[in-house]
Amino acid sequence: MIKNIFKGIQAYSGALSLISKLKLWKYFFIPIAISVITAIIIGLSAYGLSDNIGRFIAKIWVWDFGKETFTAISTLIGAIVVLAIGLILYKHIIMALSAPFMSPVSEKIEAHLMGKESHEHRNTSFKEQLWRGIRINMRNLAKELLITIPILLLKLIPIVNIFSTVLLFLIQAYYAGFGNMDYTLERHFKYRDSIQFVRKHKGIAIGNGIVFILFLLIPVIGVILVLPMSVTAASLKTVSLLKEEHLLSEQKTIAS
Repeated sequence: MIKNIFKGIQAYSGALSLISKLKLWKYFFIPIAISVITAIIIGLSAYGLSDNIGRFIAKIWVWDFGKETFTAISTLIGAIVVLAIGLILYKHIIMALSAPFMSPVSEKIEAHLMGKESHEHRNTSFKEQLWRGIRINMRNLAKELLITIPILLLKLIPIVNIFSTVLLFLIQAYYAGFGNMDYTLERHFKYRDSIQFVRKHKGIAIGNGIVFILFLLIPVIGVILVLPMSVTAASLKTVSLLKEEHLLSEQKTIAS
């Protein structure tokens, strides 16, 4: 698992040069716009909601002593809750809406790596790619929220909340990497087979997602570069995995 996580991270090393080499920047204009607009909307919403959530949590402390301290901690927890949920919504929104624009990027990278322009894969339309992106990300959003909410509750427990933060980060990373890998997988596998493939290579997904999340910590430039870099890195690694497992020439069902 740890070895595969590092492999997912290392795939970013050749991403920027490959984007320039294959002249892929033109495909990222609309996804970057989607990313920036979504980040602004969620950021403004988070700013306004964190204090409200903090005050709501603080109401459970009915005593006068330690009231200010508990309120301060509650506000911090509120900010973390809003940030975590905001990140979840952000990444699934941009990955779903960007699917029709990212699929051609992944396809060109695959053609470059395989040394040929035409190869056997599922032919899908713009509409089908968009629906696939929405479907896979709605599924991942539901699962991620189901896992995240109990983890956020653990933040109310001292010491335990340190470990819950790490776990929360890894969960966010996994589903970010999942979405990025599916831009390649959608050409070769049906919905359920893609899910099984990512589960089999969850370390790669986590590694890709770790850098994805870290990009978002970089002001302004992060939301601009996050999709170009993460999608290119995921495509490089996913094509490599498909090639290693001899799954590029025909559709096969992956055993979980």
